Amino acid sequence: MIYEVGGVIVAKKAHACGGEEWQVLRTGADVKLKCLKCGRVVFASVDETKKMTKKYIGSDKNDG
Repeated sequence: MIYEVGGVIVAKKAHACGGEEWQVLRTGADVKLKCLKCGRVVFASVDETKKMTKKYIGSDKNDG
């Protein structure tokens, strides 16, 4: 699964603040994620991100 910058991940488990949605800010060897409820920014490896993902919603970019 490839994550795009601007995409939203719905996690299997809720964050400590209760939010389950994370926005992808940066990709590469690590994925930079921002909690959409409290604004906390974390880094996770691609494997960790795959494990925590319940659903992936792509970015709303229109290429054209």
